[in-house]
Amino acid sequence: MKNKSISFKLFIITSSFFVIFITAALLLQSAFFEKFYINKKTKLLQNNITSFNNEFFSKQTDIDTLSKGMYKFEETNNSKIAILTIDGITLMTRQKDALKDANNSEVITSVLNQWESFMKTHTQENMPKESKVYNVEHPVYGTNNIVIVTPIVIFDKVQGLSFVVSPLQPVGEAAAIIKEYYIYVYAGAIILILFLSLIYSRMISNPLIKLNSTANKMTELDFSTKCKVESTDEIGNLANTLNFLSDKLNYTLSELQSANEKLKQDLEKEKQLENMRKDFIAGVSHELKTPLSLIEGYAEGLRDDVPDAEAKNFYTEVIIDETKKMTSLVADMLDLSKLESGNLKLNLSEFSMGELLTKTMRKFSHTLSQRNITLHFTQMKDSFHVLGDMFRIEQVITNFLSNAIRHTPDKGIIAINVSHNTEKLLVEVENEGEHIAPEELEKIWTKFYKIDKSRSRDLGGTGLGLAIVQNILVLHGSDYGVENTEKGVKFYFTLKLSSTE
Repeated sequence: MKNKSISFKLFIITSSFFVIFITAALLLQSAFFEKFYINKKTKLLQNNITSFNNEFFSKQTDIDTLSKGMYKFEETNNSKIAILTIDGITLMTRQKDALKDANNSEVITSVLNQWESFMKTHTQENMPKESKVYNVEHPVYGTNNIVIVTPIVIFDKVQGLSFVVSPLQPVGEAAAIIKEYYIYVYAGAIILILFLSLIYSRMISNPLIKLNSTANKMTELDFSTKCKVESTDEIGNLANTLNFLSDKLNYTLSELQSANEKLKQDLEKEKQLENMRKDFIAGVSHELKTPLSLIEGYAEGLRDDVPDAEAKNFYTEVIIDETKKMTSLVADMLDLSKLESGNLKLNLSEFSMGELLTKTMRKFSHTLSQRNITLHFTQMKDSFHVLGDMFRIEQVITNFLSNAIRHTPDKGIIAINVSHNTEKLLVEVENEGEHIAPEELEKIWTKFYKIDKSRSRDLGGTGLGLAIVQNILVLHGSDYGVENTEKGVKFYFTLKLSSTE
């Protein structure tokens, strides 16, 4: 809440402190200014009259010089001065004439009359040895006046008295005016204090608020915001430290997230590898089950001399054929293992794709004729050369053709089409026959995955062919795939044209 914010607290504390300070200062001045002024003026007059006595009565001084000194004293101290001799006779006022003709000041006249009577009735020994200060009220106007009586000492004897009278009315009037003036000063001071306290509290609290905001965002793991405090004091240093901490935490968190992501990927990969291992074992077991059963059955027949001479040859051929199939399966497993582990290195070279296709198709001529399958392949006019591992690309073509023959009905058609652009050569193998279900188009590259669960074993096949093809084409950087067409299914892949083309 706002009333609990540091800015509000600083404002209240600062303004309260200065309001109390200015209030106390004005109250003290109002209460003691007049008294302080009177005490100060009294001491000043005492010192000045003492100096006056020492200057003019420590040696013989003529009347004119004394009169000029008294005039200067009155002008300087805003007072009246008079001198009485020890016998009570007026020695001098500011004028040279007698007191009654010299001054119309009722106060000093009243004071002198009182002291003249005192001096006539007292001896020299009874004269005051120190200055006396008292207040006298004006007989007509009733105003207060300060009176200072100072002895004139010559040769350690009191020879007279100096009288100084100064009105106190201006002091009272000034004190009353000052008290009224203080009301306006106080109001102005309060406004100024509140304004300056607001500025001061914001100056101090704004950097702290920024620090708190940045720290709160850091607690939410948001390190994008930086604390912009440009001061070079402790708060500025704290802001720089907080920004440094934010960068470090951000870097550490990023590293931790990267490590966590990598760990997740590793765990996922490990899980996939485990699933692949299980699937692989299950696939191998399934693929080996049939040939092993056949080998076991025919071997037991030979052991028990069940067949005749002609049947023995048949039994032997079956065992040899199934053994070859298992050997082929093991070879494919080793090939796939090398491809997936990245240990297989391609033997890249330039070769003619037309010649390789023609050579590979000849291998299937007997099977094609047996099933009356027509193979359409238009011999390319130009002998395009591609860059790749010829042995591995032959594996790819062989697998695509064997799959096409396997899924093409008798008297069906298989078409091999070749096209190219400026960089790549495209080879397509399309066969007539049933489509592959859309949900199985991506699964056919998986090891041991079979679309036709009851297909014939006449053309062989280990269930690893397309998985091997996929890895070979990936190593070549080829675009490859399978799709359903109007006639049936089409497999395709690309190879880079050699630079000599």
